[in-house]
Amino acid sequence: MPADALTTRTASAMTSTRDETAPRAGAIILTRHGEPDLSRKVRLNAAGYADWWATYEERGLKPGQSAPRRLLDQAREAVIVSSTRPRAIESGHAVAEGRLFEKDPALIEAPLPPPNWPRWLKLAPRTWGVVARVWWWFFNHHAGQETRAEAEVRADLIADRLIALAQQGRDVLVIAHGFFNTMIGLALRRRGWKLVEDQGYRYWSSRRFERG
Repeated sequence: MPADALTTRTASAMTSTRDETAPRAGAIILTRHGEPDLSRKVRLNAAGYADWWATYEERGLKPGQSAPRRLLDQAREAVIVSSTRPRAIESGHAVAEGRLFEKDPALIEAPLPPPNWPRWLKLAPRTWGVVARVWWWFFNHHAGQETRAEAEVRADLIADRLIALAQQGRDVLVIAHGFFNTMIGLALRRRGWKLVEDQGYRYWSSRRFERG
């Protein structure tokens, strides 16, 4: 047998052995927290919405909630990581069922500063959220907070870290926030991970990614 053919076969065998011994990568499950304890049944001007959002960031979960059974089942064998916002930490405790889990400030939501519209204009918080996100995403309105470009860098770094955890062979369950989870999902897709289950953006909903 020619030497180059032997070398090729040996290298192929070594690669095959490494593939067989390496653990199969776990899934990455991006989950939105439960429902926060703050009413949306108000109408606010831009300054009022900024105050409302600041309060939202500090609130925990609305009482009487429990994590869905399918999420509890997913969490049971997974590595759990949450944002450091109270609503995410409380959601993490709800799914961890007494187990310890990591809280990472890099998972907090991207900022939502509203545009400086007239004070007489009053909108519901949900509407302000959409407006503020559009202004932040498309018009770089950040009011001195994190910019879109900075948040994209943060999402890339988190995606790399989650992939490294998943490559150890266990699922990774992230309890964080709707839009920043979307940004992490985009970063995972750019790295070849596939969205295999999408439950939308409701509270407690998940989006499951697996290595392509």
